[in-house]
Amino acid sequence: MMNRSRTTSTTHAARWRPLNGTLVALALLLLALVAPAKADDYDSPAPDLGGCQKLQVPAGNEVAFHAYAVGVQIYRWNGAKWAFVAPEAVLFADAEHDSVVGIHFAGPTWESVSGSKTVGVVLERCTPDPTAIPWLLLGGVSIGRPGIFDQVSYVQRLNTVGGNAPTDPGTSSGEEARVPYTGEYVFYRAAA
Repeated sequence: MMNRSRTTSTTHAARWRPLNGTLVALALLLLALVAPAKADDYDSPAPDLGGCQKLQVPAGNEVAFHAYAVGVQIYRWNGAKWAFVAPEAVLFADAEHDSVVGIHFAGPTWESVSGSKTVGVVLERCTPDPTAIPWLLLGGVSIGRPGIFDQVSYVQRLNTVGGNAPTDPGTSSGEEARVPYTGEYVFYRAAA
């Protein structure tokens, strides 16, 4: 018997696959057309972590930028379980998803319109909502050109919705599931 949520994920996956290349190309085109946001103009307090205090960024770091992600978490059936492959998301400067500032992809990597990049490594996890992917604290290493993700020391993934691996087994080894998710990413730099 098939779980309805799995059917929905598989149906969405079938719809998204042909559009995947088109969406990535469109996102990159939008990135090229949108003026890059300036981290110097950004001023925001640290977010409320609720019961996830272990995701607190060490003293001596301050919020540099806050982005809102809309995308998918990609999983592959290995014959025994769904294994995480990569995220794929567009990053926005506001909660209304009006202003594209970058993309998020495997690594995990965040790349801005200006070409600045940060690659992260997971340091801590917290699951305030079991129906969504965990909140994370990641150490950041900046690469690429100067921009909003330049000199990032830490990244938090917060306020996630969706993105968990399917609960039903796959039908064949190598099958992919692209599960929609949203979340917020808070980027930190060492205080000046």
